Amino acid sequence: MYATKKSLSRRTFLQGIGATIGLPLLDSMVPAFAATKDTAANPVSRLGAIYIPHGAVLPEWIPKTEGVDYEMSPTLKTLEPYRDQFTVITNLDNTPALVRAGEPLGGHANIMGAWLSGVHAKPTESSDVLAGVTIDQLAARHFEKDTQLASLELGIEPTDLSGSCDVGFSCAYINTVSWLTPTTPLPVENNPRALFERLFGDSDTTDASVRLKRTKKDRSILDSVKDEAASLQRKIGSGDQAKLTEYLESIRDIERRIQKAEEQGIRELPAMDRPMGAIPDSFVDHVKLMFDLQVLAYQTDMTRVITFMMSKDITNRTYPEIGVRDPHHPLSHHQNKAESLVKLAKINVYHLEMLGYYLDKLQSTPDGDGSLLDHMMLLYGSGMGDSNAHAPKDLPILLAGGANGKLKGGRHLKVDEGTPLSNLYMTMLDKLGIPADSIGNSNGRVEGLSGV
Repeated sequence: MYATKKSLSRRTFLQGIGATIGLPLLDSMVPAFAATKDTAANPVSRLGAIYIPHGAVLPEWIPKTEGVDYEMSPTLKTLEPYRDQFTVITNLDNTPALVRAGEPLGGHANIMGAWLSGVHAKPTESSDVLAGVTIDQLAARHFEKDTQLASLELGIEPTDLSGSCDVGFSCAYINTVSWLTPTTPLPVENNPRALFERLFGDSDTTDASVRLKRTKKDRSILDSVKDEAASLQRKIGSGDQAKLTEYLESIRDIERRIQKAEEQGIRELPAMDRPMGAIPDSFVDHVKLMFDLQVLAYQTDMTRVITFMMSKDITNRTYPEIGVRDPHHPLSHHQNKAESLVKLAKINVYHLEMLGYYLDKLQSTPDGDGSLLDHMMLLYGSGMGDSNAHAPKDLPILLAGGANGKLKGGRHLKVDEGTPLSNLYMTMLDKLGIPADSIGNSNGRVEGLSGV
């Protein structure tokens, strides 16, 4: 085989009228005999974090046995096909989220504010919010020089609430889990159209009227770049042609789903009552669409850091599609009633089914010499354990992905009681190659993950 040092730039784009689309890592982007860090043989690292509200029904969540041959718990059993791709970690606490003497009772905002930082959130209903820099933003600072977007902060529910959302706490603590600085909570995007345009659109503004004009255009983004795509197809090998075709088909499918959601929204509600937007009515459709967009963001290396709120605490979302018509938040105050616990466990399983969909997409998306899942760490969990007690103890936590060979799944790791959640974050940063002296209330590492 003839080898050449010529290659496509890792920052190659498809460009058309009013559109620019980044490309996934193709073999043609890796020079022969290359020894640089961001090649197929030495892929980049990525970090994701998914927040679920109101803890879990712990007796149904926590496996009864430990180690590699642990028995899947009733709740986690839905993830059996992905068993080797994640580790269950139990006994982690986040005590900085506890309410201190003399403070408002809160119970949700303080937990969300401390989840990714291990820092006690300041009780305030005003704008003088104070928490801590979150682990995703520490990673974003490390990777931002190599990507167009330092990070993405995404969710499902609207986050336009203001004022007080919890007793004694500003809505700022409920609306996000990501903090750029101790005083700067980052806004969350829940609209797939807005996210799609941020990744692939040509507008430099988030003005609603501009986005509305973009939505009404009778032209796909792919139609705008099709000539350049065809030209690129002629320059690359058959393997890369297949990768590029699959990638462009993924973009086309997401465009179609967004447009379908918009059409349904127009039919079902008067335009004056509901702004044009691609937010599906179905929870599962919305979540899957947001997950698909996250896969594309990683695949194109637009960003290497994403946080995603499956829902926020104090959510009153109902899940009639799985037989749970009770609002989630009131239901979470279960008072150990058997009927309520059964419904909460159903919600836990439902959320994990969505995670399974995402793991499958990440695992089936090629990245260098492996998959996206092989080359990332994905944290999944909640800021509380027992929702009835609002207790940030015995947290339901999963850590998925291969972290470029630094993590191995397929086991239940039971750490010492009272181990700070921040110790896990220290270990995760170590595996990402990001130096940190401490995070929140950390006092060490989760040694069971080290050296894997």
